[in-house]
Amino acid sequence: MSNVTTAVLELSSGSLTLSRPGTSDASLRAWSAADELLLKEAFAHLDAVPDAQVLVVDDQYGALTLGLSAWCPDVVADSAQLRAALTLNAELNPGSSAPGHVYSWGQPPPGQYDLILLRIPREADYLAWLLRWINGALTPGGVLLAAGMIKHLPDRSVDVFNAAVDVRNVSRAVKKARLITCGRGDETLDHWSGVWKGYELDGSGIRVIAMPAVFAREKLDQGTRLMLPHLQTALQACSPDARVLDLACGNGVLGLSALMAKPELEITFSDVSSQAVLSARHNTAAAFPSARALFVHADGVASDLEPFDLILLNPPFHEGGVVGDHIALRLFEQASRSLSARGRMLMVGNRHLGYHKSLRRFFPHIRQLDANPRFVVFEAWRH
Repeated sequence: MSNVTTAVLELSSGSLTLSRPGTSDASLRAWSAADELLLKEAFAHLDAVPDAQVLVVDDQYGALTLGLSAWCPDVVADSAQLRAALTLNAELNPGSSAPGHVYSWGQPPPGQYDLILLRIPREADYLAWLLRWINGALTPGGVLLAAGMIKHLPDRSVDVFNAAVDVRNVSRAVKKARLITCGRGDETLDHWSGVWKGYELDGSGIRVIAMPAVFAREKLDQGTRLMLPHLQTALQACSPDARVLDLACGNGVLGLSALMAKPELEITFSDVSSQAVLSARHNTAAAFPSARALFVHADGVASDLEPFDLILLNPPFHEGGVVGDHIALRLFEQASRSLSARGRMLMVGNRHLGYHKSLRRFFPHIRQLDANPRFVVFEAWRH
């Protein structure tokens, strides 16, 4: 714990010492003013209704969950990162306890709740999906407290709320954050056209669709488009039954393209987003029902997986509004330890992040395969 950078969140009920996993940058706190607003309003509500059943949705690093630990909230999060953050931060706060189970959208909580706290996501479609799901999870008299940093609220967020839930109050701005108090609305996920969106993979006849929290779900992103021609070359060096990892898989387009070339591959799809994993599973079942495929909801490369002959990666470059290479660096390190003796990583990244330098920290050998003004494709290997 000596290398953990911490900061103290002061609350009316006491204080929490919190760390943000995955970075040693002391300027990146494990909570925001939106979390403070949510907790302040939740405490006031729970003072009046102390036996309320509480659910926390998409807590990021545990501030909401641990701040409300006295009420034993259930927790659901799209990101697998929350599990490790809760474990770490519960150890830093002996008076607080992490829940025994963190639900995901692959296994959502089955109950109904009197109070739901939501960190508003940046994506309008995901917000619309969440609000419709929450309508089914709130008790008839239940309350939804939703908050976010104003600069990170999605476009049309007011319209998205009004279309789905009963908006009762919108707070003034506090430390550049805003709180929205809502009651249950009538809109649900049943027959909602926004659950799945997608596109046809060029010339393949395969339709790739995804849920709202998934990156580039409506069209093939330009980085992946630049990388795809080099995937065929990389696969030529692999045996027909090679082990391939689609890391940060999103909708699974890279892994699906690999299966198109070599259907006998043993392929693992892994992503920090549970909705991404669900989307990759759906697409693989539709296009390659007999594929030897494994689907893993994990923050990076799960430690119990066997080494891979080829790792495919289009790394995320932003997390909670913070743009940089910190996610990619962690994935590079994990990938370098997860390759077989002759294994290789094929990746594409934003040109301005200078991955030609950071890759050398983990791979003795790198080769640039392609580039355009925005993206660069690299091959990296250890031996």
